[in-house]
Amino acid sequence: MPNLDAAILRHVNDPKYRPVKPMVIAKKLGLEGDDVRRLKRSIKALVKGGKVAYGPSHLVCPVAASHPAAKVGNAPARNKTPKHVVGTFRRAEGGFGFVRPEGTAAGVGRDADIFVPANGAGDAANGDTVRIRIGSKRGRQGKLEGRVIDVVERATNRFVGTYFVQSGLGLVQIDGKVFTKPIYVGDPGAKGAQADDKVVVEMVRFPSHTHDGEGVIVEILGQRGQPGVDTLSIIYEYNLPGEFADDALENSRKQAEKFDESIPRGRKDLTDETIVTIDPATARDFDDAISLRQEENGHWVLGVHIADVSHFVRPKSALDREAKDRATSVYLPDRVIPMLPEVISNNLASLQPDKVRYAMTAHIEFSPEGQRIATDVFKSAIKSSRRFTYEEVDSYLADRNAWKKKLKAPIHALLGQMHELAMMLRARRMKRGSLELSMPELEIDLNTDGQVTGAHLAENTESHQIIEEFMLAANEAVAETLADNGLLFLRRVHGSPDPRKLKALNEFVKELGLTAENLESRFALQDLLDTVKGDPRQHAVNYAVLRSMQRAIYSPEEEGHYALASDCYCHFTSPIRRYPDLTVHRLIDAINRGKPPEQSTEQLFALGDHCSEREQRAAGAERELKKVKLLHYLQDKVGAKLDGIVTGVESFGLFVVGTELPAEGFVHISALSDDYYKYDRAGHVIKGFRSGNTYRLGDPVQVAVASVDVERRELDFRLLGKSGKPARKKTSSRQKEKPSKRRKESPPKKRRKKR
Repeated sequence: MPNLDAAILRHVNDPKYRPVKPMVIAKKLGLEGDDVRRLKRSIKALVKGGKVAYGPSHLVCPVAASHPAAKVGNAPARNKTPKHVVGTFRRAEGGFGFVRPEGTAAGVGRDADIFVPANGAGDAANGDTVRIRIGSKRGRQGKLEGRVIDVVERATNRFVGTYFVQSGLGLVQIDGKVFTKPIYVGDPGAKGAQADDKVVVEMVRFPSHTHDGEGVIVEILGQRGQPGVDTLSIIYEYNLPGEFADDALENSRKQAEKFDESIPRGRKDLTDETIVTIDPATARDFDDAISLRQEENGHWVLGVHIADVSHFVRPKSALDREAKDRATSVYLPDRVIPMLPEVISNNLASLQPDKVRYAMTAHIEFSPEGQRIATDVFKSAIKSSRRFTYEEVDSYLADRNAWKKKLKAPIHALLGQMHELAMMLRARRMKRGSLELSMPELEIDLNTDGQVTGAHLAENTESHQIIEEFMLAANEAVAETLADNGLLFLRRVHGSPDPRKLKALNEFVKELGLTAENLESRFALQDLLDTVKGDPRQHAVNYAVLRSMQRAIYSPEEEGHYALASDCYCHFTSPIRRYPDLTVHRLIDAINRGKPPEQSTEQLFALGDHCSEREQRAAGAERELKKVKLLHYLQDKVGAKLDGIVTGVESFGLFVVGTELPAEGFVHISALSDDYYKYDRAGHVIKGFRSGNTYRLGDPVQVAVASVDVERRELDFRLLGKSGKPARKKTSSRQKEKPSKRRKESPPKKRRKKR
């Protein structure tokens, strides 16, 4: 197309245009092959030139749609501020809130938010989609001000809270800070509720500044504080799936009856190969296994064998319907909500030792230096020779000779070769600019009764890194195989950071006294992360880098994965617990059968959005439940002393995270009674007026637990003082690459090990 920019602008600025992804625009314009890549480059250039904008999920929007002065529905954009705007409402604790207009560009941040005063919020709840009327005056921080005139769609009608009786009325205080006042639920004892019961409430009337809320109890979960009740509360709060449908369970039982460990035609027999699994000690499903050999010419042939879930979960079956709707397994501290029934996930598809299991195998050939040369992906039958835990592999790496008597020679040799290749692949990945954030994952320690006994940060040892590198290699190799065959597929997309956010990050790290080059370079970012390893400012810097990044999502767009420095990447390695991986397996099978499927771009975008939303829901539920369980643990430990690190400094106080017990709490500035403290925004520091005493990001401090409010999800600390002087690095160097912890795009879980 000779004038592509003009064609894009005509299409996007058409009054009937609704924001869509670049691939949809390409299809509408009849573009294929290289022209699609040209279109994407043109759109990026138009965005940089301010002629179009990226909206949520990388939708392409007219420029007007990235600002509150945007078109609503199908109405054409005007130069003046519109009278009405539709967007997502976020309610603050004080009753006021902000609305983010639909179609707001991802990089705009909070600048486009519209302030809604408490008396203008109506009965809108946090997360609701609302229609607001824009006023003529400015609200907080000079923002446009509006009033809610209609709730277009409720985020949810059900909430979890604690039941109590007051003045002869049954009331429920909703968990968190969703509603300030309790909700009336009828006469005392309704539904048999007792004081301090955790209950599920369905709202009949949402509260507003003119009237209280009203609801009905639809379920009693149990007494507050009893083991398991907090988990049920989060399950209902996040609307997580419950039992599987009867037809899906029947479908899985029939699959179990048919499976007999025979090896059918068309499936390569690899049962004689030396193959092992490496998983957490608590894992019950094993969806990946590894083989490796080195040829006479020095080339490596890595075998990544992934459970062939597609053999059991057929398209449009009851099992497929359930798996697609759930989209992901949910890993909570005390239970797993699986994507597939356990007869599939923990038995038929689980790569258990000494049992014939069906797999999708990726044989990947590497040069002696670790450069990928060829990939072959096919259906196979394998028999795992041994199941390893991460701890066992770490023990082997610490003293290989001690393990010679414990392992057969081929398995002993295999582990050594796996370590050698994995570290080679890791070094190559770092060299190309892959980022490794140190954001350790919080693990809750439970006893046999399900009660919390403590918490710790998960380690990322070399055994984890071995599996991580092989999973990354397989995901990338399979993605390129699909792309080379001209297929659309759900990629794992992680867009480049917004330059404005990187500029703000650069200013932030300089305020911390760190030397940083232009952070628009991934190598400068890599250098920064390497500089702060072991530094008290490490948590603050890593968190700030994470916040500057876009969120990784599923999409058919050829966007690449920024954090992994990969141009073509997908998820292939965990079909037991991720639906996108299952779709990739089906496409590989279609290629091998010579029957490429008919594909719909729009349906694939919709599926990607659905899977991304389900993934974010699962992550949010897990994060919130860990927080609740940790608060329960600390509830009877008021006064207990903790060493910690200052991870946030605001005008109203300090955020502190414990070093041994990784609980995050808050110290209000008014609680610093030894002096009058003033906040210095430029230096991210609170400074005493008389003493000159300062508290800044990264400072090691000692605190005591002051108060715990489980229902409001709040932990307050009392500051006892500094616990020592931080050892800070002054310069940065990229002379050598060190293995570091994960998490730009968190490795998916089994305890979250694979990408």
